[in-house]
Amino acid sequence: MGSDHVPPVGSMAAMRPIPPDSPASHPPDWWRSAVIYQIYPRSFADGNGDGIGDLAGIRSRLPYLADLGVDAVWISPWYPSPMKDAGYDVSDYRGIDPAFGTLAEGEALITETHRLGLRILLDIVPNHTSDQHPWFQQALSAGPGSAERDRYIFRDGRGPGGDQPPNDWISQFGGPAWTRVTEPDGRPGQWYLRLYAPEQPDLNWQNSQVRAEFEAILRFWFDRGVDGFRIDVAHGLAKADGLPDRGDLPWPLPPVLEDAGAHSVADEDDVHPHWDRAAVHEIYRTWRKIADSYPDRRVFVAEAWVNRPHRLARYVRSDELHTAFNFDFLNTPWRAHLLHRTIDRTVAALGRVGAPPTWVLSNHDVVREVSRLARPQPDQPGRLWLEDLLPLPADYELGTRRARAAVLLMLALPGGAYIYQGEELGLPEVEDLPDGARQDPVFEQTGRKRRGRDGSRVPLPWSGDRPPYGFSPAGATRPPWLPQPADWADLTVAAQDDQAGSMLALYRQALRIRADLPALGDGGMRWRESPVGTLVFAREPGFCCLANVSADPVAVPEASTPILGSGPLTSDGRVPADTTVWLSLAA
Repeated sequence: MGSDHVPPVGSMAAMRPIPPDSPASHPPDWWRSAVIYQIYPRSFADGNGDGIGDLAGIRSRLPYLADLGVDAVWISPWYPSPMKDAGYDVSDYRGIDPAFGTLAEGEALITETHRLGLRILLDIVPNHTSDQHPWFQQALSAGPGSAERDRYIFRDGRGPGGDQPPNDWISQFGGPAWTRVTEPDGRPGQWYLRLYAPEQPDLNWQNSQVRAEFEAILRFWFDRGVDGFRIDVAHGLAKADGLPDRGDLPWPLPPVLEDAGAHSVADEDDVHPHWDRAAVHEIYRTWRKIADSYPDRRVFVAEAWVNRPHRLARYVRSDELHTAFNFDFLNTPWRAHLLHRTIDRTVAALGRVGAPPTWVLSNHDVVREVSRLARPQPDQPGRLWLEDLLPLPADYELGTRRARAAVLLMLALPGGAYIYQGEELGLPEVEDLPDGARQDPVFEQTGRKRRGRDGSRVPLPWSGDRPPYGFSPAGATRPPWLPQPADWADLTVAAQDDQAGSMLALYRQALRIRADLPALGDGGMRWRESPVGTLVFAREPGFCCLANVSADPVAVPEASTPILGSGPLTSDGRVPADTTVWLSLAA
């Protein structure tokens, strides 16, 4: 870390004791500043040795997360599922998949999380169910025109004999978004919409039973102490009446001239037949009333890929959802002017509705940031998928240096942030998984043209010098469900635990300082003049962040003292390229 030039945090490195029931540990608007850690349960920690992460593994590692300094955890789907899409095909929203544990274990995990002073969010998947969900099985048996089928989106096909899909919609995983069923009498029948895998039929959110069921599901988990939900595909629940063709309309829609205050005709409500339609907001206004009905208010974060800050802001108006992932930030190349523009637009758009930004660098759906930032950075957003990156030259040392700088930039910005498991270890994408090991439906559904998302989901390395790196207990009977690289020994938690300059140490230090400095978290920011290729902003009281994205070494502002840096300063105290430093400003 270059402690000669960037002071260590000293006593702030010690774990902050948080009495679980104290008012200070549960501020009413905790979510406005929260740093939340995403747990992908299959890959976090394996408690029983079967090679699959589970609740016992998560519970055993909760002290690690409390020591890391996060405020809450978000657990990706733990519900019963055939696992055709890693649990995002839910067959029972009120249970826990046997591979992960039992409902009693889930309740114990909620209690233990709270005892350690952490909040807990679950994933809810309202756009679609599994095709093994009882409702869908009933729909298949009941036949066309039935009340059971009206819970989903069934339609007759087009063309002679109805043998063509009802419209031209495309699955997010590749190919048509429709699957034809065989009716109870054995003849070819209707088609059902599934914007993802064939095993994930879309629900009909115009159906009152669907709405009532999900409201009951929210209460089921809220009553068990869950503090909130991440909403999967939050922008996709509403579909256009008549299900019209989409034609050549792209998604995401092309950017508009927000800086000029102009919005094109293509930016009006309901342009796209199934993404980001106005009707979703009525649903979330109802959900917000449920969350607010609890004495200790519960919260929501939206996964809404809308590509435009002013559109994202609609999801977080005061009577709708609390926060929404800022995927524009995740998708922005490591270029100073592009980052500046994204930050400006985000802060301005969300500020107009009184909502905090929620920053994120990666998740279980995109290539890890070390590997993205190891490549040449483009002039436009993009390059989230492995097939786009593989042809490009990679410098992983550079990617790691940039990732260190990026997290300090992110954690200094106003609002909250999410950390995806393994970010704090500096894990790269596993880019060379054998085809036979891949399980993401994207791989097969695109005819193996897209490599899929498995490379970001490889089980975490905890200790040891060879797989399974402490992911599974000693004497485990099966290897991890995805193979781990042979060269991860230096990236384990144990290997980084006592290294002052490790990625893990940087995250711990940054999160401790962030929690202790009143300038960080929710609030405002003010840009300061800075050299081309840098980002410099101040936050009150007395804080400054300088991110040198691409410039030659630059001097720190006058009357400032370094608090923490993503890397060492130069011998004469300047900030080198691809380095971020936090500074204390003289009063």
